[in-house]
Amino acid sequence: MTDRENITEWRQLREFADVDLTRSYVLSWHVESDSLIVDIDLYLMPEHPFYEAPRPAEKVCIRPAYIEFPVCEGLGPDGGTDGELADIAAYLGHGAISGFRRCADARYEISGEFGTVFVDAERPLLKLRTP
Repeated sequence: MTDRENITEWRQLREFADVDLTRSYVLSWHVESDSLIVDIDLYLMPEHPFYEAPRPAEKVCIRPAYIEFPVCEGLGPDGGTDGELADIAAYLGHGAISGFRRCADARYEISGEFGTVFVDAERPLLKLRTP
């Protein structure tokens, strides 16, 4: 059970300034060394430093990016972790993100079309992929 006073919604985390995760899409999950990598199509808001005006055929600014959870020690859908992190990550689905929050120190919850996934790791990093 999570103490509601310790919950921090993604909009309050500095790493996610000027993006909209609820208009972003998870493409894949995988583990590199001891970090969880979540590949996403990221919605950039006009205030973001890498925002570009959408081309005529586009309606929004979407860029390839990833969320890195360094020193990931636990991972699981609906809170359970059973097995190797890489195997669990490979099993997780993709889809639109509906929520992201820090539930406690070093515990994060990501929800969306893929279900709810809990991650026990250090503070996440959001990075744009370079072309």
